[in-house]
Amino acid sequence: MNPRKLTKAGVAAAAALALSFSVAGCGDDGGGGGSGGDNEKITVGIKFDQPGIGLKTPDGTYTGFDVDVATYVAKELGHDPGDIEWKEAKSADRETMLQRGDVDFIAASYSINDERAEKVDFAGPYLLAHQDVLIRADDNSITKPSDLNNKKLCSVTGSTSAQNIKTKVAPDAQLQEYGGYSECLTGLENGVIDALTTDDSILAGYAAQEEFKGKFKLGGFKLSNENYGIGVQKGSELKAQINTALEKMVADGSWEQAVKKNFGPAGYKNEPPPKIGEIVG
Repeated sequence: MNPRKLTKAGVAAAAALALSFSVAGCGDDGGGGGSGGDNEKITVGIKFDQPGIGLKTPDGTYTGFDVDVATYVAKELGHDPGDIEWKEAKSADRETMLQRGDVDFIAASYSINDERAEKVDFAGPYLLAHQDVLIRADDNSITKPSDLNNKKLCSVTGSTSAQNIKTKVAPDAQLQEYGGYSECLTGLENGVIDALTTDDSILAGYAAQEEFKGKFKLGGFKLSNENYGIGVQKGSELKAQINTALEKMVADGSWEQAVKKNFGPAGYKNEPPPKIGEIVG
């Protein structure tokens, strides 16, 4: 046998072996936004300041319904809780965070609407919320939306919730804009404010906090439909994978457990889990 030919054969074999290692290495890299394997990091956007929904506690842990949903979904994608890197997803930043690839997905009281769906894709919906009001537990003067006329109605600066009520159901409501929901709650507790409005899930989350138990109640007015979805990058394969995870979460009872755990103390009467892909108008 020609020694030169043997050398060429050896070189070819070595190159093929190196290529196989290279391909295998690529396959092990979960990257950002893939379904991932064990011990790969996944980055998830949540709210840090909404008790019952998404809250970063003083000791650095994270609690809330969206946190429980996101943790379950991440597990179904192959990630342990310790693999999750939580990032704050403020309302105004959510689409940009997904478009830039700052996060793999966002679960942050993220209502699905046409404008947002032009920029990102949504898995879900996984919760049907409604705009509602929170009032003092002993206040029997507000039993229907029109009772908000001449009442001091609070919402956070920049929110459309209070304006919706004034425009559609109670034109004489006296709007009060505060910097945050906690300020509205303090005003409500002290009698300076008569009602606080935003999504019922958010209101229930606040009312369920230990310091507020028994002090407030939801009006149950259902002034709008808010379909909460999990945002992903446009065209991401994660959408289908997350939908599968959400369906499993409902089927095995974990969804109902998360609802009761995070909203139950406020007497929140949640809707049944929505069907994946069906938006309630």
